[in-house]
Amino acid sequence: MSKLAIAISDVHHAETELHDELIAVGERHKADHDVFHLTRTLAQFAQANVAALAPHGERYGADLDPEAADGSSSLMGGLREKTSELLGRRPEVGLLLLRDMRKLYLVACEASIDWVILGQGAQGARDQDLLSVVSSCHPQTLRTVRWTTTKLKESSPQSLNG
Repeated sequence: MSKLAIAISDVHHAETELHDELIAVGERHKADHDVFHLTRTLAQFAQANVAALAPHGERYGADLDPEAADGSSSLMGGLREKTSELLGRRPEVGLLLLRDMRKLYLVACEASIDWVILGQGAQGARDQDLLSVVSSCHPQTLRTVRWTTTKLKESSPQSLNG
């Protein structure tokens, strides 16, 4: 496997993890409609990033999971949604949201760094097609980084002082 294939696999894995974590956070905080709907939108971007990367993975011989970030729902997802409904807007939910946003931020940052590494590799290999995918997909991941930062700043005072 080539070194670019490894970098493609890293991004693919990171974006898949980001997708799954966005879905999980949205399900856990379904009572917070803004969080629920925005995590779904951002998960769609991560899913699109995985799909956009797939042809390049094939081209470089990367071993990518074809069913990654396929958007399917799970038994655990239903359980998280029911838990969210039961908890509603209890004070503990604010602390759970902070914990979830912190983890989501770290997952999104890892995906972002992997895009940077892949972009540099594509540039070095003079692969304009791969570089184009990086240029169009990486900003979507950065959008998740910015949103989680904003949500942490917005939620911290009320969660910690409420």
